Amino acid sequence: MNFKIIFKISVFTCFCLMVFTNHTIAQYDSTKAKAYGADDYGMRTYIMAFLYAGPNRSEDPKIATELQNAHLKNITRLAKEGMLSLAGPFYGNDDDLKGIYIFNVETIEEAEALTNSDPAIKAGSLRMELKKWYGSAALLEVNQIHKTLTKKSIAE
Repeated sequence: MNFKIIFKISVFTCFCLMVFTNHTIAQYDSTKAKAYGADDYGMRTYIMAFLYAGPNRSEDPKIATELQNAHLKNITRLAKEGMLSLAGPFYGNDDDLKGIYIFNVETIEEAEALTNSDPAIKAGSLRMELKKWYGSAALLEVNQIHKTLTKKSIAE
């Protein structure tokens, strides 16, 4: 799946969420909207990172596992710091696109600095392509909600 298809799916999903929200009983919370940086549509900008297979992927299972664990630990840290709103892998694809991050930062440069903190990026196992993205400000709640659904931690 290429970037354009994923981007169109993401925009369509946000549009569907907005339409659904407009047809339900909702109470506007100006305090929360301001705190989340929401515009009049409840949206804001983020930086989306597309994670691709990098040129230095280890074939040694032990090294690959250690690097993956360090990568997951970094994801956990970024989420706890509030810099990362969403992250996850793609399954069932045979191409080089491995996953996404949605950073809660304003600029590509800020996201690039966060990206460079990832051990898998440093090792060249992954590479990232960064794009500005417009999505629901409610994504800022995802990590808090996720905590209430989690029995096991991926990486601590």
